[in-house]
Amino acid sequence: MAVTLKKNFRCFSSLQQFYSGGPFAVSSDGTFFVCACDETVKIVDSSNASIKSSIEGDSEPVTALILSPDDSFLFTASHSRQIRVWELNSLKCLRSWKGHEGPIMRMACHASGGLLATAGADKKVQVWDVDGGFCTHYFKGHKGVVTCIMFHPHRLILFSAGDDSTVKVWDLSKKKCVKTLEKHQSTITSIAVSEDGSTLLTAGRDKVINIWNIEDYSCTITVPAYEALESICAFNASSQFGVSLSSYLHEQGKSLKSSSCQFITVGERGILRIWNSNGAILYEQKHSDLIASSDTDEVKRGFISVMMLPSGQGLLCVTADQQFLVYDWEKFNDNFLDLALSKRLIGYNEEIVDMKFLGGEEQFLAVATSVEQVRVYDLASMSCSYVLSGHTDVVLCLDTCMLSSGKTLIATGSKDNSVRLWDCDSRSCVGVGMGHVGAVGAIAFSKKSRNFFVSGSSDHTLKVWSLDGISNGSGEGLTLKTKAVVAAHDKDINSLAVSPNDSLVCSGSQDRTACVWSLPDLVSVVVLRGHKRGIWSVEFSPVDQSIITASGDKTIKIWSIADGSCQRTFEGHTSSVLRASFVTRGTQFVSCGADGLVKLWTVRTDECVATYDQHEDKVWSLAVGGQTEMLATGGGDAVINLWRDSTSEEKEEAFLKEEENVLRGQDLENAILQADYTRAIQLAFELRRPHKLFELFSEISGKPSADALLETALLPFGKEEFRLLLEYVRDWNTKPKLCHVAQFVLYRIFSILPPTDIAEMKGIGELLEGLIPYSERHFNRIDRLERGAFLLDYTLSAMSVIEPEAPSLIKEDKVTETVENKSMEHEEMPTKKRKLQSSTRNEGRRTKVAYISTTLLSPQA
Repeated sequence: MAVTLKKNFRCFSSLQQFYSGGPFAVSSDGTFFVCACDETVKIVDSSNASIKSSIEGDSEPVTALILSPDDSFLFTASHSRQIRVWELNSLKCLRSWKGHEGPIMRMACHASGGLLATAGADKKVQVWDVDGGFCTHYFKGHKGVVTCIMFHPHRLILFSAGDDSTVKVWDLSKKKCVKTLEKHQSTITSIAVSEDGSTLLTAGRDKVINIWNIEDYSCTITVPAYEALESICAFNASSQFGVSLSSYLHEQGKSLKSSSCQFITVGERGILRIWNSNGAILYEQKHSDLIASSDTDEVKRGFISVMMLPSGQGLLCVTADQQFLVYDWEKFNDNFLDLALSKRLIGYNEEIVDMKFLGGEEQFLAVATSVEQVRVYDLASMSCSYVLSGHTDVVLCLDTCMLSSGKTLIATGSKDNSVRLWDCDSRSCVGVGMGHVGAVGAIAFSKKSRNFFVSGSSDHTLKVWSLDGISNGSGEGLTLKTKAVVAAHDKDINSLAVSPNDSLVCSGSQDRTACVWSLPDLVSVVVLRGHKRGIWSVEFSPVDQSIITASGDKTIKIWSIADGSCQRTFEGHTSSVLRASFVTRGTQFVSCGADGLVKLWTVRTDECVATYDQHEDKVWSLAVGGQTEMLATGGGDAVINLWRDSTSEEKEEAFLKEEENVLRGQDLENAILQADYTRAIQLAFELRRPHKLFELFSEISGKPSADALLETALLPFGKEEFRLLLEYVRDWNTKPKLCHVAQFVLYRIFSILPPTDIAEMKGIGELLEGLIPYSERHFNRIDRLERGAFLLDYTLSAMSVIEPEAPSLIKEDKVTETVENKSMEHEEMPTKKRKLQSSTRNEGRRTKVAYISTTLLSPQA
């Protein structure tokens, strides 16, 4: 069966970093998020984490942002202290001003959309008129950084809180502080107001919740939370979330009072808890969906924010490690209602070090980043389906396989010197292998029998691990056993590959060699020498007795297993080649490197078929789907790109485009035959046929109503079409044979377009620089031709070759009489005098000819 070579891959989906921590906002309908990502603001689709658009800031980290109630405007502030108002439809900055003396920490927008409140590190609170951009209220009184700010939903009251442990109530009508609430002992991190506006909730790092009556600002109750709280959110009992909570409580034999205020708290423990206004816990998560750091890590990972999504879409929680978790009530198999994680969006992946496809249809992608967990993504929604946690240090490598029983396994190696085996169905660790004394940087599953895997470490050794017990369905807490061990290299082992028949394993190392070992006893078969730097990737050919290696010396080599000779060397990358994998049944391969490029090569011709530049940093990982041959690339820019073979699609598109061009070409010929110049010019322009356009313009220029015809044809053109037409005119204008048509078209263009539109054209300066010199040259040439033509007319008239015009006959007779009467005088004149008079007449004649040629010069010439 013939193999069809691939000619191109197309990036059809991309998972990029969209949140680096800090402020974020959710649209009123919950369809998109607005997130701070270092110096930029990302607008993210909430369904698949794709970036819809980006707003470039002022090269300073964004410190605060908020959306207007109708999602028309976005307000941002950065460390530059500049407040900017952006129109979301056009992404244009409408106005900006500088307000505080320090960074702005929080923002709040009034329900009317006309007022914007800002809280700063300068201990000030200011309220701004959005339309005018001027300050309407300026409040001082806090003794520390203001960390929270919020408008009352129904009254002209503003609440602010800070790290001075106080809450201040500002009356916007009276423009003064009407109350200072002092009950907290530490920084207040969040404030909320109940739906009816009668209750104020405050939470802080002093591990308590204070509930206040807004009518008299008295503290009705203080609730101990026993954890540092980061966010609090109130919700209505009649909302969809509240109704589901009421059903849950009914199953538990409890009831929900509609008159009480319910709220949710999150904090350092990463646990969701739902409370009522009496301080009773209505719901508490049994276990956290967050993964704690290692025991030596002093920074605890938890939630930093919680809020209700609109339209009953669930509950959104944001974590300290830039994850967006969406919770909703779900019924489980026992018909028991519980709050479950429905979606996990990763805002920041850090460096992607390894990836592999999962599942029979390869609809999942296992990703190892610079963290201790493995994240498994659903490629349909680009959300993180689940996280595998167990390693105590960064995961460096992984591989996947599917057993004959249908069970999918993942093997991982880590800096904690261990290997772990994971069951994707139960999402748990089913085996741990200890024995390496260095970081495990390479791992590979068996390809045929699937009853073992091989690991390579920075301790220079290879280990073969048995899967006995795993395939039988057991393996909970299994300690993996080694079948063979060998000291393989002199330096770190970077890559491993098992042959398709499980008889060989190849290891690539920083010692610039690749070694082939027999399995299962790990006896050396051949050593591949030839690279000048460390080898980053090795892989067996699926059809030939050969191995492909990628090295830090910028080359890719294919070796013969039989004698260890180098068969081919491929050069093209400008930096270290980090991965190389076969595609198209071994006739082609894909490589990626530290230059950020992905390349497609054909083995037989040694040719680089295509080069792709979709990454901004080193491309560390490359995954090739075994069934679909879909590609996934990831690297130091924390971006995961998914690629699909587009050879057949592009071939079909080219065929359809050619067919369409043939039909449109026939329409063009029909329009020319029917003298429909407007239609003909439009078609020729759309088909990008400048020669046909020139022929049409040339034909129109000879018509009596040429100006009207051309103006009618050019009126439908837009700015971009006029710019392209000017490029054609510039090219025609360089040739004397074509310049008259070019000047004819140019005159009409300048007659149709106002100067302001011409000045706004992209690249108009360069176009005019190409038009003016040649136009001046053509006018000078025509001027000389006009002068020469008048001299020729005079000479032929004087020689009686052509008859002069009637009015000039009388003048000519008078001139003749004068000449005859004075002929005798001329004969008697001295020779010197006659020459002088003749010279004077010639000078006058030349002056007259030059004057006439200048006045008769056509402006259209």
